[in-house]
Amino acid sequence: MKAIVNATPLIALALIDRLHILTEMFDEIIVPAAVYDEVVLQGAGKPGANKIASRNWTIKRPEIQPGVDLRLFGLDAGETEVLLLARQLQPDWVIIDERLARRVALALGLPLKGTLGLLLSAVQTGLVDQEDAIADVQRLTRNGIRISASLQAWFEKEVRSSITFK
Repeated sequence: MKAIVNATPLIALALIDRLHILTEMFDEIIVPAAVYDEVVLQGAGKPGANKIASRNWTIKRPEIQPGVDLRLFGLDAGETEVLLLARQLQPDWVIIDERLARRVALALGLPLKGTLGLLLSAVQTGLVDQEDAIADVQRLTRNGIRISASLQAWFEKEVRSSITFK
């Protein structure tokens, strides 16, 4: 399985020491060059940058370019490259958290997951314990990752009702 990952999920997973979820769930993890630059090069010294830099990701730039600069619509360079690469490479999952980019991905018919969806899948496949996943989300919010109360409640309900398949 192949996934293309945006900056926020990478940072979030690094903050809670769960980057291994990506390598255990996917055969190939593609990080757009703009995302890698944002998180590792421009983000040097910030939480998660070293952990993300130390992984063996496939770093790619899209071969196709949009007819119009997608930043005009509010997408940043990383989100733009995630979406362009997803159109080009047809991954199993596009992992992105930002609301506008998620809306665009859905409009393009891309298979979408966010950080919480990835954590939920990790619980369901036995990679992460239910209570640990709930604690992970609390750690994310304490570390500045914005997750609405309703989304946290949804996640906890889904995790607690999950059946684990190993």
